[in-house]
Amino acid sequence: MRLTRLLKPFSGRDWGIHPDDHKRPAADAPLRVMPLPARLYLPVQQHLGGAARPTVVVGQKVRKGERIADAQGMVSAPIHAPTSGTVVAVTDITAPHPSGLSLPAIVIEADGDDVWGTLSPCPRPFELAPQTISERVYAAGIVGMGGAAFPAAVKLDGAARARVDTLVINGGECEPYLSCDDRQMRDFADEVVEGIRLMLRATGATSALVGIEDNKPEAIAAMRTAAAGHDCVRIRPVPARYPMGSEKQLVQVLTGVEVPAEGLPADIGVVVHNVGTARAVRAAVVEGKPLVSRLVTLNGNCMNAPGNVEVRLGTLAEDVIAFAGGLKGDGLGLARRVLGGPMMGLQVPHWRVPVVKGTSGILALDADEAAARQSHPCIRCGRCVQACPMGLLPLEMSARIRNDALTDAVDLGLKDCIACGCCAYVCPSRIPLVQYFVHAKGELSRQDRNRLRNEATKRLAQQRTDRLAREAREKAEAAARRRAEREAKAAAKTDTATAGESA
Repeated sequence: MRLTRLLKPFSGRDWGIHPDDHKRPAADAPLRVMPLPARLYLPVQQHLGGAARPTVVVGQKVRKGERIADAQGMVSAPIHAPTSGTVVAVTDITAPHPSGLSLPAIVIEADGDDVWGTLSPCPRPFELAPQTISERVYAAGIVGMGGAAFPAAVKLDGAARARVDTLVINGGECEPYLSCDDRQMRDFADEVVEGIRLMLRATGATSALVGIEDNKPEAIAAMRTAAAGHDCVRIRPVPARYPMGSEKQLVQVLTGVEVPAEGLPADIGVVVHNVGTARAVRAAVVEGKPLVSRLVTLNGNCMNAPGNVEVRLGTLAEDVIAFAGGLKGDGLGLARRVLGGPMMGLQVPHWRVPVVKGTSGILALDADEAAARQSHPCIRCGRCVQACPMGLLPLEMSARIRNDALTDAVDLGLKDCIACGCCAYVCPSRIPLVQYFVHAKGELSRQDRNRLRNEATKRLAQQRTDRLAREAREKAEAAARRRAEREAKAAAKTDTATAGESA
């Protein structure tokens, strides 16, 4: 038995952390819809997997919902125009990523008409074959809206092949500051439940468990009302604890079954989707609309008017902030810019980065919220062990990583780490534990890539050696055949001459 499995996660209520959630008043502010910006910047990489391939050229007119980039590979998703207008550039823009590096994007100048292209609504969606539902989800470019951005159709197809029996819907939204899922369940509960029922049909699962943290009573009430009369959809409040919204933790709490180490929920007959994904599935299947906008939480002490805003994909964060009232003091107190949540989101160098499919929040944090903390030596208090939702030993893994013993860290469960940040959050010595683990995973991936590259090089070298040996052998055999033929001809002439002399 591995050492990490001796410490069972989810034993009682002793895992995870209780950070201040900072969700209100943003969660209670009425939902706003942002007007159409002048330009939209759409990266071709808005999802996990292969980047989409642009199918438009500069100067081309497009309509809202028209496909502008095709999926590439088994795990990928297409991109659609969020409005009607003209493609003015296919160029590099700053990625919504801490690196600040660039990535290819399609730039659309809006014409202001916001005219939809041809849509294919379905008046009787529950009569569609499961595969047809998945195909519509794929064509709509829907990805996981909780932040992971994994193509939704791939998960639906995989769940159907695995014959899962339970669909888990993630309404936990455990990240502090974020409340976009909360607002979707409050304001669009009927659409969310209809999307859940369509995903049940697509996957073949018989029941759906909707996990909602108990600090969202309004969402729980709205979802229960919407699910009334649908016995296949059950609303399950769960304790408000970070990282309750993480896939494996939510599955364990709702089903009582643990996902195997380095395994997937499908291994125990479960598939997990986000509430925002369910709503997007409903729009794609029923209305024929692709994913062109999403709900984004604006929050943080530097934000003038925290709340939730419906935003077109490709809108620059600075335009969203300006629409929502801008920053206090023109941003003089701003200490950190974050896309997503403060625990697992992405710090960005500036606000000229676009909202993409996985952008759940735009956070403007002041110095108190983003306080940088000096680290000290480990005092072996064990708080990180207690907080870890995966039952790992963060202090031991970090010690191995500091000594470059990455294989030992893997043996202790490094690959089971979900990088939630609980260990670093509770550490009294302020050791950046999660950064160690992210670094180690990146180093292991680099080593794996190098190993595969070296193996490929050796294989090519061996193939070249084998080919040269084969060619040399074939050349020698051909020369031997020609020599034998010459000798045979010479012998035949000799025999003919001898026969003539005898005659």
